[in-house]
Amino acid sequence: MAGTITTYRDFWPFYLREHAKPSTRALHYVGTILMLALGGAGLWWFAAIPLAGYGFAWAAHFGVEKNRPATFTYPLWSLVSDYRMFFLWFAGRLDVHLQRAGVPA
Repeated sequence: MAGTITTYRDFWPFYLREHAKPSTRALHYVGTILMLALGGAGLWWFAAIPLAGYGFAWAAHFGVEKNRPATFTYPLWSLVSDYRMFFLWFAGRLDVHLQRAGVPA
């Protein structure tokens, strides 16, 4: 998408297109699960949460998807979208969002 995205409504399909490959999404899910687990493990593990989440996500973007993580430009929307994508996937409802964004499910 050319230019700056100004609404979350426009960002969401862009975010999904940036996560087009299933292995990219899978690495994101691993990072999200680790973040949730570390968050529940107590305060001491709190420092590892960003490393767990961003480490897997950035490895997916640079190594699999070959694109620049959206979090560099849209940090808050990216964080919200990561959880949104995870919970939609977990609930079995992500495919319709991927199709609307033009990503083969």
